Amino acid sequence: MGKIIVAGIGPGSPQDMTPAVLDAVREADAVVGYQYYFQFIRQYVRQDCECIDTGMKKERQRAELAFELAEQGKTVVVISSGDAGIYGMTPLIYEMQKERGADIEIVSLPGISAFQKAASLLGAPIGHDTCIISLSDLMTPWELIERRIQAAAVADFVTAIYNPKSHGRYWQLYRLVELFLQHRSPDTPVGYVRQAGRDEEVVKVTTLADFDPEDVDMFTVIIIGNSQSYISDGKIITPRGYYTSSPKLGGLGQQIMIESFRTIEGELRRHDYPLDHKWALLHAIHTTADFDMENILYTDEGAVETLFNKVKSGQLKTIISDVTMVTSGIRKGALQRLGVEAKCYLSDPRVAEMVNNQITRTQAGIRLAVEEHPDALFAFGNAPTALMELCDLIRKGKAHPAGIIAAPVGFVHVRESKHMVKPFRDIPKIIVEGRKGGSNLAATLCNAILCFDDAAQLKPGRDL
Repeated sequence: MGKIIVAGIGPGSPQDMTPAVLDAVREADAVVGYQYYFQFIRQYVRQDCECIDTGMKKERQRAELAFELAEQGKTVVVISSGDAGIYGMTPLIYEMQKERGADIEIVSLPGISAFQKAASLLGAPIGHDTCIISLSDLMTPWELIERRIQAAAVADFVTAIYNPKSHGRYWQLYRLVELFLQHRSPDTPVGYVRQAGRDEEVVKVTTLADFDPEDVDMFTVIIIGNSQSYISDGKIITPRGYYTSSPKLGGLGQQIMIESFRTIEGELRRHDYPLDHKWALLHAIHTTADFDMENILYTDEGAVETLFNKVKSGQLKTIISDVTMVTSGIRKGALQRLGVEAKCYLSDPRVAEMVNNQITRTQAGIRLAVEEHPDALFAFGNAPTALMELCDLIRKGKAHPAGIIAAPVGFVHVRESKHMVKPFRDIPKIIVEGRKGGSNLAATLCNAILCFDDAAQLKPGRDL
């Protein structure tokens, strides 16, 4: 009896064929394969070797021919592109051996797969847990393929896509993108390679939001990054974690915070929030463990980024809070790094002199703050009366805040105080709607502003 060697010949270039595969092809009595792939191995085949090539969708016929030749005592090499065990001929050969009851030796030789070659051309996109999905529904029901797509997206796998399109399958890739956008950020890196390792090779890098399914065909492999993947100098990098665990990039506290933010991002209902709103939202949920923040956190368009830019340019130098707990929660390292002062006037001796039955201590503190810092960022986490006082002073032209964080908490005048802030359209505002709020929330929203330059890389906590 002969034997069957199932060989993965790689994506196409001679440099990507393994020595074991080349030796097998040189020693073969017969080579069986899809006709298109013979161009890659013909130069290595013996002159007396029988070459049997067939067209597409003839896999079962090729396998039967291989067994017939092997049963004649020949050494038969069955070739597949890439790795023969990945969407290739190897599983079919083993199944047919069982079906025929054939006493034929089978050897499987691995090859460089298309997704591996594509990954090498794209940089390092598969540096962490990876899965591969074929969009071909010839032998797999689409309902099952769609469940696998959703599972991969939810589980944050780097995902390689085989058979993305054909003449008859034009919509499936659009559906895949739709499903991924339900669970991944629009900024998720996407790379795709057409004819990897061949003369017609084309390599492109983009994002999930900008990816155009019309730009790919059946010869294209697509790789979608995970939540940690990023684009650097035109390459996709998916970190394994060596640098995130380095003391130089932050201590254990920052590492835990980064992992928490990634967890929160993965559990958000929406993934298409503007970056500055998402950054504030992640901080709010991280501080409260309350995903209702997704419903009640309001930010003016570009508010977080606008306020950060004011800090960065030196226009915004002071943060005023209604109570000392807010000031205590603002990171001292960030304040020092950016040259910003956080103040609360509640303990100022002048406050006691001003308080009477008509005014609270927090109101008095805001009045003093406005006299000295009318253009500060005002952050409220406790007292609705203090927020209402600021609104009154704005309307009287005495205060011109750089921004307002409205997060007082409680049951009396809380909702009303927040409604009073919204008409000031020219002032960037961050508001925790309804009764919820608190000093911790007001402080974390200040921190979100101060470290907005870390938002794109989703690396919070540098000042912990």
